[in-house]
Amino acid sequence: MSVHGSTEVQKYAYDKNGKPHEIVDFADDYIGAKLGFWLFLFTEVMLFSVLFITYMFYLYNHQADFIEQSGGMNILLGGINTVLLLLSAYFMGMSLVSMKQNNVSKSKLYLILTIVSAIIFLTIKYFEWAHEFHIGIYPNSEKLLAMSQGANLFFGLYFTMTGLHAIHIILGIGVMLWVFTKMRNNSINSKHYIVLENTALYWDLVHLVWVFLFPLVYIIGL
Repeated sequence: MSVHGSTEVQKYAYDKNGKPHEIVDFADDYIGAKLGFWLFLFTEVMLFSVLFITYMFYLYNHQADFIEQSGGMNILLGGINTVLLLLSAYFMGMSLVSMKQNNVSKSKLYLILTIVSAIIFLTIKYFEWAHEFHIGIYPNSEKLLAMSQGANLFFGLYFTMTGLHAIHIILGIGVMLWVFTKMRNNSINSKHYIVLENTALYWDLVHLVWVFLFPLVYIIGL
């Protein structure tokens, strides 16, 4: 019997005594897939934790500069993106719930809404970065190098953290598109949904990182 879902045996492996053993693939090994993905998420948490600790260290040592530069950030765009990611987390959760209830069409709709929210987030972030580049604030720019050390540290961490977060969103969109194709060919269904569940966990991490990043970048200067 499989660990999760179907009881149908697909393949067997035989030991030296000729005894058959069921081969469990990724779709059936629910516990293994879940454990493996939690280990992956742990490495992601460590990565962003180091960045947040670094940010807090320099914020403590260059508080005035960090507050000044944060005050110049576009809090409206940052706030809209925060709402978008929170909505996308809701859509992703509802996609998983709908799949568990065997409502595949509704699950696909919520997944599409998640993807659209992520694309809008990236679009807004693109225009925000484009404005900063336009006024001469980007890594190693003459204008930035002429500013204080604290300002350089702030924008260095800002571009690093928001850029890394954007990469995670792009990867998330790619994974969700792949998941959507698997939902269409019934590889992901109400019996085998571990891939969708792990994708939802990944997206939870993505939106939680932004929940912590937003106040540090946009709000401390208010």
